[in-house]
Amino acid sequence: MAVDVDALVDRRRLRRKVTFWRVATFLVIAIALVAGISYVSGVSDLSKRSAHVARIPIEGVIIEDRKTLKMIEKIAKSEAVKGVVISINSPGGSTTGGEALYEALRELAEKKPVVAEIRTVGTSAGYMVALSADHIVARYNTITGSIGVLFQHGNIEKLLDTVGVKMEAVKSAPLKAEPDFYSPTTPETRAMLDSMVQDSYNWFVGLVAERRDLDAAKAKELADGRVLTGHLALDEKLIDAIGGEDKAIDWLESEKGVKADLPVVTWTTKENIEELPFSARISREFGKGVGSTLLNPINDAKGLIPRGLTLDGLVSVWQASDAADNKP
Repeated sequence: MAVDVDALVDRRRLRRKVTFWRVATFLVIAIALVAGISYVSGVSDLSKRSAHVARIPIEGVIIEDRKTLKMIEKIAKSEAVKGVVISINSPGGSTTGGEALYEALRELAEKKPVVAEIRTVGTSAGYMVALSADHIVARYNTITGSIGVLFQHGNIEKLLDTVGVKMEAVKSAPLKAEPDFYSPTTPETRAMLDSMVQDSYNWFVGLVAERRDLDAAKAKELADGRVLTGHLALDEKLIDAIGGEDKAIDWLESEKGVKADLPVVTWTTKENIEELPFSARISREFGKGVGSTLLNPINDAKGLIPRGLTLDGLVSVWQASDAADNKP
């Protein structure tokens, strides 16, 4: 069979053209991605280089987050930040997480004027964070308070009996690895846990008394776990004023000399897609699409673990789980 030389040459030329356009398309996409990321970084940096009021969102369950603590350190060092609004919408979380945030924000308050705004809810460790500010505002119907500490643990002894599983342990001492999840809590274990909770609770109450200028007896009276509206919290001197962010900024201007009409810039460790240019959004979603193909099976597996189980140790949170309603 004769070979059509012209057809063969045409095929080779076509392959070369297809390869060229594939490579060119890849390069264009890569350049667009790099340019989009660089542009977004530049815009973000520019807004934080000029004079502004920094907004720090504290939202959801509070845990010890090193990225947030590093961000607060960066805000403290920024000459462009003239004041800080801590924007709180959290039911609380781990006591150590609240403590770490409180300490970092107190260090920040030594360098910048800091005000706290409690939005829908700011209870337990969420209220602890608010105490770091020198002025606290909340809405009339904000839910706040719930000052206290909780240690909760489950017991599945009956379930294990039902399925025919018996747990045994050899311990170096009776209180080692107590409480466990497969045997009744002993009086000694309960006493140990009560000692831990009371120690943490007394520290929290002392913080409330110190920061809100209350005598110890009054602070302890308010620290019975009750929740209050913003209006009732104002009556009890747990907050300073009723209002939202505008009220908080008014205080920065009138009491701390922060220049009026400065822009409020959100500082966060999480990317806000709504603030990104269109090209950057496309780049971001493209990357997410590729990543989700690989990571979705892992994320689905993580979803089998209830969020509450990740809060280990002493907890200061309002309604952490249903177990809190049945605590002994």
